[in-house]
Amino acid sequence: MRASVGEFLVIASRHVDEPARVGLILEVHGQDGEPPYVVKWEDDESTTIMFPGPDAHTERRGSRDPDSSRG
Repeated sequence: MRASVGEFLVIASRHVDEPARVGLILEVHGQDGEPPYVVKWEDDESTTIMFPGPDAHTERRGSRDPDSSRG
């Protein structure tokens, strides 16, 4: 996975009735956009260092549909 500061990290839900977890990438610490990432999560505004798994992808700012029910 490669990402840039300002993109969103989206982690798919493990349950059908739960939304995906979305966070803003604040820092990229790997070379050429690779993890780890410092992410500020939208749901609780916590900040964590992430090494995303296969259930994650990135989206550019403005590309996320607020009415989307991914997950």
